[in-house]
Amino acid sequence: MSLVSGPGRGGMTAIPAELQLFVDKHVRYIQSLDTRKDELEYWLTEHLRLNGLYWGLTALHLLGHPDALPRQEIIGFVLSCLHGNGGFGAAPGHDAHILYTVSGVQILATLNAFDELEERVKDGRKKIGQYIADLQDPETGTFAGDEWGERDTRFLYGALNALSLMNLLHLVNVDKAVEYVQSCANFDGAYGTRPGAESHAGQVFTCVGALTIAGRLDLVDQDKLGAWLSERQLKNGGLNGRPEKKEDVCYSWWVMSSLAMLNKLHWIDGKKLTSFILQCQDPEGGGLADRPGDMVDVFHTVFGLAGLSLLKYPGLAEVDPV
Repeated sequence: MSLVSGPGRGGMTAIPAELQLFVDKHVRYIQSLDTRKDELEYWLTEHLRLNGLYWGLTALHLLGHPDALPRQEIIGFVLSCLHGNGGFGAAPGHDAHILYTVSGVQILATLNAFDELEERVKDGRKKIGQYIADLQDPETGTFAGDEWGERDTRFLYGALNALSLMNLLHLVNVDKAVEYVQSCANFDGAYGTRPGAESHAGQVFTCVGALTIAGRLDLVDQDKLGAWLSERQLKNGGLNGRPEKKEDVCYSWWVMSSLAMLNKLHWIDGKKLTSFILQCQDPEGGGLADRPGDMVDVFHTVFGLAGLSLLKYPGLAEVDPV
């Protein structure tokens, strides 16, 4: 799949010195995250451990430091989260769920580690693929998050994402999944978590991403959705997830990636958004927050950096919007 234009390909104006990207600080911040086991916050976020590892690893790749975390230790941890049924938990001992399974697959793909998966787990790729396939509802085409049956377009997108990375899309009914996504479209051109649910930029990303993987972007009302997405930009340059909400740096990814898939990145004021994202940095400790002055975390760090990558910020690796 072709990527949108990446860093260093024009369009970026000079940035004031006080608004430069603190690359080394962000690398050290991510490297430090697994060393803070004496902090309560570390244990309170155990349910996000595998997701957090994916976010941190992706941020390091975007920053041009893909080897800043030890590869073999990462692979070992990821496989320690794998259940016999092919699903991944958030951490060793946690129940399997599609969201953690997607992160596990994405990490293995990022590290080109599928061969090592097969060496350590017989038919590992096939087991993971079957776990995901078994979560699809054969009648509606949507996917449950786990054995308990909650359904959400996030899970559908995640399923198609992970299966496509493993070349196993044939295990599921893609056409039925596409039908379900279309049933979640609203009058404003955007999408919700399920049919009739409120439009939300995060769900727009999952639905547009799923349709892109399925090769069915032709079903999207692209001008209407592009207009809705462009209206997410506020006066300070930041983006929100739905009308009347505050700006949040993570929507630099959810909104911009959707616009990138629609070839409408130019419908956002990139200079103002770049300035907003850079103001969300901690210039001393590294990391990015949801908005200027707040506490940083790895979630907002990766999605802020991914937004900057879509904006062709100098020195960042190119990100695939899908």
